[in-house]
Amino acid sequence: MIGNLKIVVVLPSFNAARTLEATYREIPLDMVDEVVLVDDGSNDETIAVARKLNIRHILVHPENRGYGGNQKTCFDTALALGADVVVLLHPDYQYSPKLIGAMCYMLHSGIYDVVLASRILGGGALKGGMPLYKYFFNRVLTLFENVFLNQKISEYHTGYRAYKAEALHKVLYHLNSDGFIFDNQILSQLIMKRFAIGEISCPAKYFPEASSIKMKAAIVYGFGIIGVVCAHLLHRVGLKRHQRYN
Repeated sequence: MIGNLKIVVVLPSFNAARTLEATYREIPLDMVDEVVLVDDGSNDETIAVARKLNIRHILVHPENRGYGGNQKTCFDTALALGADVVVLLHPDYQYSPKLIGAMCYMLHSGIYDVVLASRILGGGALKGGMPLYKYFFNRVLTLFENVFLNQKISEYHTGYRAYKAEALHKVLYHLNSDGFIFDNQILSQLIMKRFAIGEISCPAKYFPEASSIKMKAAIVYGFGIIGVVCAHLLHRVGLKRHQRYN
């Protein structure tokens, strides 16, 4: 706990058996109140590893619901536990859990409602081995989103984030996709409602066990982002209302 904030870390997991323990061991449990793991139909030993680590809250999707579907269960569970801050951390050990405290202190300051751990600030992406083509598309898509959403965010595509519970309560995240585009949809919702978004520099590691979407899925993801931005703009100017922004 930081101040009077109850901090819940959520781990959206899929076939994370080889990296879960390393990720969990670096979570600062002296300031984190609860850890929630949601397994999205893994076919490896993710659940066995989670139980060995004595993770208190383990939920299992019998069938894969997708990355966004996993996050919905993560957020629902954290909010039901009375979280004041929800930290989304991938258990693939790509992001450093050691930054959880810094991210939560930024929220505790009262200045920000959401904090994104950016792989771009400080050059963490390329230093950590992000493939050049992924870096290129990351930058192009981020530029596109900043221009049309009128923001100056360094990266929209990080999976390492901290949210105030108030922000999650006030967006209809259940209406978002069950796929990878969920991350961009929820940012669009937060921007629409004028929540304050901060960023922190975060190193990233790329290795075979780290999760990464394939080229075909990445192309679909790119077109999905265009769709999110168009929906955002149409709603903002009143040409076509979208329920997810209500």
